[in-house]
Amino acid sequence: MARRLGRHGPDDAFKLADIALQAHPEGFQLAPDGSRAFVNVPDARQIASVDLVAGKQTATWRVPGLESNFPMALDSRGRTLAIAFRGPARLALLDAASGAVIASVDTCGDADDVFFDERRRRIYVVCGAGAVDVFDRNDGGARAHSSGRDTLPARAPVCSCPNSTACLSPPARRRRVLAQRSWCSALHREARVLR
Repeated sequence: MARRLGRHGPDDAFKLADIALQAHPEGFQLAPDGSRAFVNVPDARQIASVDLVAGKQTATWRVPGLESNFPMALDSRGRTLAIAFRGPARLALLDAASGAVIASVDTCGDADDVFFDERRRRIYVVCGAGAVDVFDRNDGGARAHSSGRDTLPARAPVCSCPNSTACLSPPARRRRVLAQRSWCSALHREARVLR
């Protein structure tokens, strides 16, 4: 398995950088200015901060007690990383400059994707366990908005079919589209639109 992050030019055949990592990379995000990349490296239980200009990893961050960090999102200002862990199922918000944990809350199991909704100030976690958890953002991080782990009224987790983890979040459309598995009951066999 690849243990490197490659940076390519406009022509895919032209490699600009080949950056070594501790283990196979999974989810990653680019800083808005394109100078840095943040990379989940779950087998090494770390998040790598990579300087794309210098072509090297500049920081390694770990969140104690959490592992299997696959999905990752970066807010539009490039200041906050949302990382969903599978062991145990938690959503952690990290300061993108220092790697410090800003907030950590329980989330649904088998997380496969995470999105920021800047307009609504929410974070969505899409999970193979059959749910989409929704969290409100506040100045201090996040507070649970659904999933039965708090007493907030009105919003329950968005139910999906187990193993339905493919999700698309086109920013201009202001919604998320969740693909459902073909073997789900007729009631659930669809592409769900989350507003």
